[in-house]
Amino acid sequence: MNKKEIQKKRMMGYFIEATSKIIEEEGVEAVTIRKVADLAGYNSATLYNYFDNLNHLIFFSSMKFLKDYVIELSNYIKNSTNSIERYLSVWKCFCYHSFNNPKIYYIIFFDKYSDSINDAIKSYYSIFPEELEILPQEILPMLLERNLSTRNMTLLEYCAQEGILDRKNLNEINEIVLLLYQGMLLRVLNNNINYDITQAIERTMKYINQIIYSFQKNH
Repeated sequence: MNKKEIQKKRMMGYFIEATSKIIEEEGVEAVTIRKVADLAGYNSATLYNYFDNLNHLIFFSSMKFLKDYVIELSNYIKNSTNSIERYLSVWKCFCYHSFNNPKIYYIIFFDKYSDSINDAIKSYYSIFPEELEILPQEILPMLLERNLSTRNMTLLEYCAQEGILDRKNLNEINEIVLLLYQGMLLRVLNNNINYDITQAIERTMKYINQIIYSFQKNH
């Protein structure tokens, strides 16, 4: 890595840290270019050398809020005895963190810049590599994939390799699970549920379990 690339990552890190601090303390709505630049100690013009606009900066900075999910993921999957148990544990962890922070997770996975998430993930973890160091190797490919569909398919492939699911059904399973998850995330985000977050997680996991069970071989 040359000096120019090192400098770019360092500068992006300053702005990401500043934006993440504002989001954590005041919420996404409070983020402005001027506020971020002031907190990072640079002028607004400098910020535009590294990010297209405010939404691009917020998208990148939202990645910081995946850290708690990434850290807890190891605990969720550590007692899994096969790929199905690991698959369900990953989803339970993901639902817990996303339903408790729906706006951030919607920005990352479904907003305007979500199509660029692959590049963002690689760039983000090149700036903050320590956030991946604690994870087991079998989970890394899933975390580094570009979108939820590909992430989910990566985990489903393990289930097919173990002979638990038929590979010909993976695309259908993938679509059904993602439709379920996105629908529930939107309901949580819009406060369109008459139950609490714990119940939202329980319902989502109940339905994912039912989907997986209905497609399992020899069930």
